[in-house]
Amino acid sequence: MLAGSSPAGSRTPVTFEALWNAFLALLAIILLISGIDDLVPILICVRAAFVPSRHAPQIPPRAPLQRRIAVFVPCWQEFDVIGHMLRHNIAGIKYRNFDFFVGTYPNDPATIAEVKKVVASFENVHLAMCSRPGPTCKADCLNSIYARMEQFEAERGISFDTVLLHDAEDVIHPDALDVVNRARAAYDMVQVPVLPLPTGFAEFTHGIYCDEFAEFQNIDMRARGLSGSFIPSNGVGTGFSRDVLATLARERAGAVFDPGTLTEDYEIGVRIHAAGHSQIFAPLRRDGNTWVATREYFPRNVRAAVRQRTRWVTGISLQCWQRVGWQGGWPTRYWFWRDRKGLLSNVLSLLANAVSLAGGADLAASALARRPWTLGATSPTVIKLCVLTMLLTLFRLSLRTACVARIYGPLFAAGVPLRAIYANFVNCGASVRAITTYVSARLQGRNLAWQKTAHTYPAGPMPAFHRRDLLEILCDSGCLSVEQASALRDGIPPQVEPAAYLLENGLVSEDALCLALSIQGGVQAVRVNLELVKQQVVRSLPNYIEERYGLVPFDMNSGRLALAGWLVPSNEVFDELKALTNLDVEFQLVRSSDYAALRELCYGLRLDPPDPRAGSNKVIGERSAMRHLPPLPANRTDNSALRSSV
Repeated sequence: MLAGSSPAGSRTPVTFEALWNAFLALLAIILLISGIDDLVPILICVRAAFVPSRHAPQIPPRAPLQRRIAVFVPCWQEFDVIGHMLRHNIAGIKYRNFDFFVGTYPNDPATIAEVKKVVASFENVHLAMCSRPGPTCKADCLNSIYARMEQFEAERGISFDTVLLHDAEDVIHPDALDVVNRARAAYDMVQVPVLPLPTGFAEFTHGIYCDEFAEFQNIDMRARGLSGSFIPSNGVGTGFSRDVLATLARERAGAVFDPGTLTEDYEIGVRIHAAGHSQIFAPLRRDGNTWVATREYFPRNVRAAVRQRTRWVTGISLQCWQRVGWQGGWPTRYWFWRDRKGLLSNVLSLLANAVSLAGGADLAASALARRPWTLGATSPTVIKLCVLTMLLTLFRLSLRTACVARIYGPLFAAGVPLRAIYANFVNCGASVRAITTYVSARLQGRNLAWQKTAHTYPAGPMPAFHRRDLLEILCDSGCLSVEQASALRDGIPPQVEPAAYLLENGLVSEDALCLALSIQGGVQAVRVNLELVKQQVVRSLPNYIEERYGLVPFDMNSGRLALAGWLVPSNEVFDELKALTNLDVEFQLVRSSDYAALRELCYGLRLDPPDPRAGSNKVIGERSAMRHLPPLPANRTDNSALRSSV
């Protein structure tokens, strides 16, 4: 036997208790380090509140002129949302000097057809055709849009100052382009806040996006700018200097956006900062009852969420690590660490949840059986580590709850703790899938495949808080003078519908009012051919819909039920209509005289009380009872098309 060795019989046995304490200690230390790291962005924001920072965002209160903005919208199979998105946003945006460039693929005829309908109505919407069949990747589509913009500039002899990125599901705030324009006076890249649209408490998958974005936009994005690090593009609501993109195009042989990465938006933010260009995240602020932010729906089921987050983790944490490494100053390296640590922390967070749940269940079982707590820590040091970790977790949850309550209200914020556990499950699945997919692609020497996220857009007319003032639209179009509009704002009684007041007093023509309401609500205006209205269509909804909301069913085609009205209803009305029919409900704006004639005809057809679902699954022949009104004007100061129609 060697000197100093112990006989076999004297060895201390390795017990489950010792192994369990060691495991808990290791897990607690890792989570404690991550928890302390999560305090850094908070401390950066708190410090900036008391100590002025040279990196604090400074957006000029006003801009001397409206720079020309090109809004890029890449599309692949977005035929069911792109028309609504374009019409609604053109109706809501208060800015005037902008053009939409919509990228489509030659093998996506349905989306092309929808875009062409909008192009025919608005002079500031342009179709950009990708050179290759789709789907390729978002960066490739954006590069095709950029080429179309250059062609447009050459044809018109103009030049855009700013390129703004958006997706087909985005609800753009009416003031967002003004924020971009003002910020561009001092910065080369501007990121407008992005927030998910509110959904019900029960929608846990979409709820985790609400929770994370509320915290991220309130704290992390602000802290990045305050620390002097790079501002990553969120993929939407990002405005770039045209000159900066032109420089990137020259350096990359025309490829402004890199098709070799799954998250071209994140990486272009890194590249722009590394090249010394200025960036800003526009502070999140409230405008009346809304937040000045890009709003959209995110995935609402776990499979789609894992798929989307797998792409995010792969592109941000793995591909960018491979392509960029840890280049940059210490602030940049720190945020690289923040963006990449999720590869480990997402897995460990779920493991910690599992240990906590198992420990809680075992504690209850041990109390009932009157036995020692098997899964409890016995080492005083381990107990202290676990308590510290738990306190940090509770602090983070409290902070996230406060951020969510600020944006979505206290009732929705009450679900943050439950959604946090669910989010750990989704994020862990995405991280594991990202790592396995990335490693497999590297070993096999193949490129990573880009996977598109399915998009949805809010149904119904433009939300009330996004609608421009009707008198402002009529004033811009030349139908009313500034003096008349000002007098009417003070003279129309609060309980009176402005459109009805204008029409009854002969202040505007019926056609002018219909087109103005169409612009305000972001809906199509049509003419109804009464000879083609079928009885089974009229009987598809109960009478009270017309009596209560001023809506009459008049056409059914391709699985859609068209309702006519001379005033744009609220979105709450459409929520009620969904319970009455299996068809997709589509509102069509008509002139008041056309509505009166249609209403009279329909009351003549409705001899018996209709079955709410009668004819809900029938589709009338190819002939449609509606045709579109003449093209609507673009949302510019010069609304000559509206003036000519009066």
